[in-house]
Amino acid sequence: MSATSELKKIQEKNKSMLCVGLDLDRKKVPTIYATSIKGLYDFAVRIIAATSDIVAAYKPNLAFFEELGPEGFSLLEKISNRIPDEVPMIIDGKLGDIGSTASHYASAMFERFGADWVTVNPYMGYDSIRPFLEYKDKGAFVLCLTSNPGSRDFQFLHVLNKPIYMYVAEKVAYWDKEQNLGLVVGATHPEQLVDIRKAGGDVPILIPGVGAQGGSLEQAITAGTDNFKKMALINVSRTVIYASPEEDFDKAARAEVEKLNGIINGLRTKITGGQQP
Repeated sequence: MSATSELKKIQEKNKSMLCVGLDLDRKKVPTIYATSIKGLYDFAVRIIAATSDIVAAYKPNLAFFEELGPEGFSLLEKISNRIPDEVPMIIDGKLGDIGSTASHYASAMFERFGADWVTVNPYMGYDSIRPFLEYKDKGAFVLCLTSNPGSRDFQFLHVLNKPIYMYVAEKVAYWDKEQNLGLVVGATHPEQLVDIRKAGGDVPILIPGVGAQGGSLEQAITAGTDNFKKMALINVSRTVIYASPEEDFDKAARAEVEKLNGIINGLRTKITGGQQP
């Protein structure tokens, strides 16, 4: 089964389009969990245990683990082992390098850390992405139009009367021969998301930027799925895993996920009668 098919399968099973970012910031986790690797592990495991039946994916950001040195890489491996097999893990490293180097990144992410998907940077072109695609049952989300203000520095530049992000969307749709590619598009660009969704064909879109970064959940969902005709993942991080600074953080995380699922599924019912994409 292709990586995209697996993603669709878990969305249908858990009735969720949410990807929970496991960004373990020691300044934000409850104090008792912030002082040791074991504490961070226990925090992440409790978040996973509380939400794994109502989410579609988890997304640890590689930077938060790299910061911790060798212990951080061990922590990432251990957390990966606690995510249920049917729930995809997306390692967010925004990787991009020449093909020979990219092959080592692919091996590390997919084989050592157990990722099901990764995020990759397309700036160096197809040969920097191809090593990830050689893992037929794994997937890569390609940065297309990011949610940060600096996205306008390059991604909005026009080449032959078309913005660069549209070239990325079209290329990724063309490269997606094995149903193992997707796009990353920020929720802070809802109008552009409409055009990218059309250009991207059937590839899934990972949409960060909802909540703390100011993106609208409703706009991201309707634009990113073309009114629930196509597949998308809505990434939520801080609003879920730091929903409470107290010992009830896992219960608060679940409540937040349930609330967001309710909004999304209510919108789906309103638009489609509840049908899956």
